[in-house]
Amino acid sequence: MSNINLIDSFQEFKDFKNIDRPTVISVLEEVFRSMLRKRFGTDENCDVIVNPDNGDLEIWRTRMVMEDGFSEDDDLEIELAEVKKIDPDMEVGDEFIEQITLESFGRRAILAARQTLVSKVLELEKDEIFKKYKDRVGEIVSGEVYQVWKKETLVLDDEGNELLLPKTEQIPADFFKKGDSVRAVIKEVEMVNASPKIIISRTAPEFLQRLFEMEVPEIFDGLITIKNIVREPGERAKVAVESYDDRIDPVGACVGMKGSRIHGIVRELKNENIDVINYTTNLSLFITRALSPAKITSIKLDDAEKKAAVYLKPDQVSLAIGRGGHNIKLAGKLTGYEIDVYRENADEDEEDVDLEEFADEIDGWIIDELKRVGLDTAKSVLALNAEELVKRTDLEETTVEEVLGVLRAEFE
Repeated sequence: MSNINLIDSFQEFKDFKNIDRPTVISVLEEVFRSMLRKRFGTDENCDVIVNPDNGDLEIWRTRMVMEDGFSEDDDLEIELAEVKKIDPDMEVGDEFIEQITLESFGRRAILAARQTLVSKVLELEKDEIFKKYKDRVGEIVSGEVYQVWKKETLVLDDEGNELLLPKTEQIPADFFKKGDSVRAVIKEVEMVNASPKIIISRTAPEFLQRLFEMEVPEIFDGLITIKNIVREPGERAKVAVESYDDRIDPVGACVGMKGSRIHGIVRELKNENIDVINYTTNLSLFITRALSPAKITSIKLDDAEKKAAVYLKPDQVSLAIGRGGHNIKLAGKLTGYEIDVYRENADEDEEDVDLEEFADEIDGWIIDELKRVGLDTAKSVLALNAEELVKRTDLEETTVEEVLGVLRAEFE
């Protein structure tokens, strides 16, 4: 029975997909040679033949035939009288080769060997999974949701390997249940307590980059290069692209006919707004493009401080800042410049009133906070509702309501 258990383990071992053939043979051979050393003291005169394809195993032991009374080591030599009982044709000086059966090792030795074999299999499996995924960091992987916990989701790939998708690496609108298919990028792979821990992410910029490579052949072929990607997962993303072929419009190629290429990416990212921007080394032009859809009137750069002062018409300020301040924040990350938005004073807005005029009714720190997000006149503040103002600033809703009341009274 013990023999059958060991052979079963052996046959299971050959079925592991992640372990290459030479490794299979060397590990199995080492397990059986260890058994031989424990029993005979040496394994140098033994041959272990394993066939990982069908699970066959043979152990052969070779001993030199010696004259009776001249054998010094029974593990390496055998006396003539003893060998004649087995094979009458043997003579002194011949090599006596016999097959060692697993049963002859005894039940306890076989169980110990089986335990060693199983543990070595698991170690190898874990090492192979670690190596395989370590080389794939940054690639997209598909899997099926197996279990959903509060802080993370367990995903199994097509080979049954465990992948962890933490809540922090999920798009806010992601909602998974068991059996759902999920795509993500392999973010990091590490060994924790001798087991591989594979973290996948749907919020990493690399995930968006790989999706573009899958949807846009020109990017995959290297005709278009993605220079930079910045994201506010689930809200907005900006992608700077450059073409090495003047005949190819990089933005048009990425978006596709009537948005055909980008629609699939947007759906995968739970309707994340994606701005594809034509990259240029002209910083002023690059910042102007990064702030789209807002139209910029003028721009002043401070290269030493890495700051940009952007001037816009009053109706463009809210577009430049974007909902929740995402547009201006992402434009700053994309270009590497801290962008300050200023409202250009236009003749048609003579009726508008500067916020400083309300200093006797509105606290100075509140006015500073409003100016920080590009709102420096009464009408620019009134153009937004209370909810939008709370999102863009660090002001409480009650404070915002009071400010709006003061400003509305001025124009009544």
